[in-house]
Amino acid sequence: MKLSAWRVALRIARRDALRAKGRSALVIAMVALPVLGVTGADVVFRSADLEPAEHVVRVMGQAAGELQMVERGSTVLQAPDPDKGMTTKSAKDEAKNGAAPQYTPAQQRSLDTEPAELAKQLLPPGATLVPERQGPYIAAGSSQGLLSTGTTELDLTDPVWNGRVNLVKGRAPATDGEAAVTRDFLTRSGLKIGDRTAVRGLEDSPFTITGVVEYPGELTATEIIARPGTLISKLAKLPGADRGRNAGTDAPTHWLVKLPAGATLDWPKVTELGGYGFALASRAVLLDPPARADVPYYVEADKHGGPTPGYLDRTSVVILATVVGMALLEIVLLAGPAFAVGARRSRRQLGLLAAGGGERANIRAVVLGGGIVLGVTGAVVGLGLGIGLVALLRTRAEEYAGQRFGHFNLQPLDLLGVLLVGLVTGLLAAVVPAVQASRQDVVAALTGRDSLKPPSRRLAVVGLLMLGGGSALALLGATSGFANRSLSVLGGSAVAELGMVALTPYLVGLFGRLGRWLSLGPRLALRDSVRHRGRTAPAVAAVMAAVAGTVAVSVYLASYDEGNRREYTAAAPSGAVLLGSGWLPASEGNLLPQMRDAVERNIPALGPRADVQRVNYKGDCADGGSRCGYIQVALPEELRCPVLDDTERSTSETERILGTDPRCQVSGHRGNQFSNLSAGDATLLHNLYGVTDPAAGQALAAGKAVVFDARYLKDGKIAVELNDPMEETDGSSHGPSPRKRGHTEISVDAVLASSAVPASGQAVISPDTATRLGLTTAPAGSVWLPDSSPSDGAQQKANGALAKLTDQEVLSIERGYQSRADLIGLGLSIFAGIVALGAAGIATGLAAADSQRDLTTLAAVGAEPRIRRTLSGFQCGVIAAMGTLLGTVCGIVPAVALRKVQGAAATVPGMPAEMIANKSVVVLPWLTIGFTVVALPLLAAGLAALLTRSRISLLRRSG
Repeated sequence: MKLSAWRVALRIARRDALRAKGRSALVIAMVALPVLGVTGADVVFRSADLEPAEHVVRVMGQAAGELQMVERGSTVLQAPDPDKGMTTKSAKDEAKNGAAPQYTPAQQRSLDTEPAELAKQLLPPGATLVPERQGPYIAAGSSQGLLSTGTTELDLTDPVWNGRVNLVKGRAPATDGEAAVTRDFLTRSGLKIGDRTAVRGLEDSPFTITGVVEYPGELTATEIIARPGTLISKLAKLPGADRGRNAGTDAPTHWLVKLPAGATLDWPKVTELGGYGFALASRAVLLDPPARADVPYYVEADKHGGPTPGYLDRTSVVILATVVGMALLEIVLLAGPAFAVGARRSRRQLGLLAAGGGERANIRAVVLGGGIVLGVTGAVVGLGLGIGLVALLRTRAEEYAGQRFGHFNLQPLDLLGVLLVGLVTGLLAAVVPAVQASRQDVVAALTGRDSLKPPSRRLAVVGLLMLGGGSALALLGATSGFANRSLSVLGGSAVAELGMVALTPYLVGLFGRLGRWLSLGPRLALRDSVRHRGRTAPAVAAVMAAVAGTVAVSVYLASYDEGNRREYTAAAPSGAVLLGSGWLPASEGNLLPQMRDAVERNIPALGPRADVQRVNYKGDCADGGSRCGYIQVALPEELRCPVLDDTERSTSETERILGTDPRCQVSGHRGNQFSNLSAGDATLLHNLYGVTDPAAGQALAAGKAVVFDARYLKDGKIAVELNDPMEETDGSSHGPSPRKRGHTEISVDAVLASSAVPASGQAVISPDTATRLGLTTAPAGSVWLPDSSPSDGAQQKANGALAKLTDQEVLSIERGYQSRADLIGLGLSIFAGIVALGAAGIATGLAAADSQRDLTTLAAVGAEPRIRRTLSGFQCGVIAAMGTLLGTVCGIVPAVALRKVQGAAATVPGMPAEMIANKSVVVLPWLTIGFTVVALPLLAAGLAALLTRSRISLLRRSG
């Protein structure tokens, strides 16, 4: 076709679009909706992706660099941005057989010199170090009790922090008794500027809140920021406080570096500092990074095939690609009936065009021009709305993402691509109506008669092959490599659905054979739909697309939920009330008696209380240090997985053993978080494990252990493995490398008890038995087992009372697996029902217009006026019924394929067969499917009958 002919076609299409405003608005909305979503996602992604200059400010504020002592006596290899990756090489790690490590001169100097002093010696003359000291998480006072918060010491009056930490309200702390807090702290605590808060243990030295700050890169941070020297050093002196480098209570190891004018921190300086154990993020390097070949960290990573930056969750990519692709396909199918309506209402006009010498290509161009006009219009509307909504909701989007945008970033090429998506969507939706319109008989078009043709069997065969081949491709390709997985799942699902679309005209004819068993109204509606397949098939395809999407999501959610349900492990018998998690910090353990009183006061009829004691070996890890051993209930030697011993093996050998040795493929799930070996009495056995056999309690009192998994019991004994504490190193030792953690095994007389909940690897002994074995005990929590599960209100009251004592979540009630998938599935069914009703309504309106002369004939022969209402209702119901049945079949394919993708991605060597099956289990939500298949057609028929006028306008029959 010539360009001039396309201009005429587009002019006609624009005039038709303005004439049928309702239909045009529907198509524009269908196209605009996905364009809006894609535009919004693109703008948010681009705006959140920081430019190098913006990233530098987030990392180091106004400083020239951020310096960190990683490990004294080591060499650091880092990426230009250390947050993107770094490794350490220590002489201790390279020493063999306990030999003395051979330090380089730089490493030795790092060991002999304090980090701050060493940094000043290595940095350019005149450099200033601004310490950044982060302390431990601790409880602070709130309006309701206590709140868990991080602690930091910064001098916010120094402008070097601007961009890294921003003061958004109030003023910076100026005295020792003042502090700033993050916005999240202020919101969660219920406090305001001017209020006072105190951290636990320092109640005599409260802080007055003077300002609100935010970390632009971490808006959800909950922190108190005090002046240097006013908080963290005091926390380190508290009894039972965490100590050591990881707790943040030792000397600072992070600094911002300020340089005099003209000085810089280039890449050679970064590598030099790495030799002394420092990692440096330099402003100059981040703005002008070196070549990859000049970065030793990348060179080493390339040699060993290390991961490259930008690694993506491949399973998420497959799921996202499938969802987006299927959504666009459904939009094409949903918009198709609207173009079919326009083509049929314009068939006289198109017939005149053909009678005047127009070719089939000209007729196709007119209908396709409608797709171009409405597609571009919808894309422009969606594009504008997407940009406008992101600009309007920018603050909300930043808070939801947890970080501030760098700047409002609009990429022209991205937006042009989005416009093309809208244009292609409109064109694809108009293709089938355009081909049908170009093939209509000219005389039939001018007289308003339909040219009835039987369905093409060749097209039906092609559709059947596409349906079978697409389903096989999606299901079998779901477990292939990543390179083929996205294409196979998306392509297979799309081909299967398009195959069902191609089959639709033939299937509509098969549905027509049911008319002989129906009454007059349904029989007329069914035969009318069969006779006018040209308008019925697109409408059925539209309903099918909407229902297929809902069924796919419903099956996926129901299957995912069923997998979680099967993997759920109860912590205790149903209704049990658990206080504590087994590893309460020392400060929390001292408050345990008050916590028990708070629970018993607020939850009635709890029944007997069972106190749980943690069994310790060579120290208690809850006291705030790492100098403690741990205890493990071990399997007999012949049942242990070989990879758990101390033998060094290659990765391939380890994976082979995990995949072939049945001893390694045993599930060790347990529900409660108490330690492997706990101390208690018979009440504990009953409340925590549901043991009802009194013999177990008697054996416990007699000094025996009670175990709940028969695999751990051999010859009436269990093996208890006692692991020594790890040697604590601070990087300043010049001696040999730390030895491996030593362990010993002791045998304890034991009996087997039947537990109501899984408790693999757990055992219970009495406190006296623990003492006899040379072990110590410490309070860990309590368990009650009331006759009925406490109410939510009682639990909330107990939590409120506990909040005044601790900032930790220490109370839980075993209520079984809680699912929300049914509610989500019902919501999706309602949404799909609305879309399907709209598609069926479009088809019904077209059918009513085409059936006007048939209704006139019925009225002339004495049919009652209500026949119009009845006929319209059944026409809509027939279309909805056929669409829902076909859509249900189509929706199952992508859901099953995506579950197979998830199952393949989650499978690792050594995983038990039952767990592997749970990862890819598929269940059908019969309630949702039943609602869709039965209720949707009935609702569509009822609404169509209700909204259709009974009065029939008599028309003159032509021909």
